[in-house]
Amino acid sequence: MAADQATATPASDHHLRPGPETPLAIEARGLAKTFRIPIHRVDSIKERVSRPFSSRDYRELRALDGISFEIRQGEFFGIVGRNGSGKSTLLKLLASIYRADAGTIRMAGRLAPFIELGVGFNLDLTARENVVLNGVMMGMTPSEARGRLEAVLEFAELEEFVDLKLKNYSSGMLVRLAFSVMMQADADVLLIDEVLAVGDASFQQKCADAFHELKNEGKTIVLVTHDVAAVETYCHRAMLISDGEVQYIGDPGEVGRKYLRLNFESGETSAKVTLASDDLKLLGVWLERPDGERVGNVEDSEEIHIRAEVEILREVPGVGAGFTLTNSDGIGVFQFGTNTDEEGPPLPAGERVHFDIRIENMLTPGRYYVHAGIKRHPDPRATVLHVERALDFHVFGGPASHGIVALPHTIETTLEGPAQP
Repeated sequence: MAADQATATPASDHHLRPGPETPLAIEARGLAKTFRIPIHRVDSIKERVSRPFSSRDYRELRALDGISFEIRQGEFFGIVGRNGSGKSTLLKLLASIYRADAGTIRMAGRLAPFIELGVGFNLDLTARENVVLNGVMMGMTPSEARGRLEAVLEFAELEEFVDLKLKNYSSGMLVRLAFSVMMQADADVLLIDEVLAVGDASFQQKCADAFHELKNEGKTIVLVTHDVAAVETYCHRAMLISDGEVQYIGDPGEVGRKYLRLNFESGETSAKVTLASDDLKLLGVWLERPDGERVGNVEDSEEIHIRAEVEILREVPGVGAGFTLTNSDGIGVFQFGTNTDEEGPPLPAGERVHFDIRIENMLTPGRYYVHAGIKRHPDPRATVLHVERALDFHVFGGPASHGIVALPHTIETTLEGPAQP
């Protein structure tokens, strides 16, 4: 599939993206990678003797299928995709951990791959010994690696534990040390896989500051992550991969939106209710697009269009419907409902009643439920159908918030001089 191309630079980017005249740091053309997975697992000598050819039966998993892209020197480039999309395989091809079945990779400058934090640590050695060992593995001389020790420990806030063996470190101490070692890499190109959310909140802020420094220093960085916010914060451009193919390359914000749509719009629609009383049957409650297509979720600020369908099982004077919208914690957000025309004739058996609800979407990102109540109307002895979670859906995209709704608002700030004596 051909990738959409975009050239817009995010307005919030303080370090301008390298232009087309900037030399290439990475050039990938037509990368393909397929893995062979055995169909039958052989665990014993008996199975090997009784089924001698079983290990020759494989199925093919095409991880990458014709991936092509370019990254300029000094560019911070993000790669996002769902689990199994091929993004980690691509990173390992760039790091020469895997060999491509087809295609070419050209890279300018010294490479430092960080596929997983802490890989290469020896838990039976002290922090001091591990820092030196990792520095040598990254291409430094032993004296250069020892010269970086103080900076690594200071950044990780582990000066007091320099001679403690890593097997006695907590998991938090290990990731802080690993990230600090990574930050000392003297390389032109950094390949980084899911390392931003490490340590406690204060250390995460320190990591964020360090990434901004790397960006401002003009390092070429390739970041593979699920964190859309990180992509929008750090990256000049980003690429979305799905099923081993490039879906989009361009503005990080647009890549993030496409990634969220790919995650949430692939869910099943929720028209699955078939609950009935003697009089009425609720056939379904679902979300729709303006063009009538049923969907499972709704994007931030997009109108919420809910439809419900009720079948009349025997003649009734009318039908009333009420709905309650709640968040994932069961907190009520909104109630709404309606009735059929009281002045109209009775509704005969076999008739279907459609309810069409449109709501301005001020909901913050998260999961929401619609609970439905259906009754005969206006009969005071009405038979009531109450369906918990007749519809569940996600609101996706938009900024994270601790509230339920994002209300339109303005804030004014004024300064007033000191009070006069």
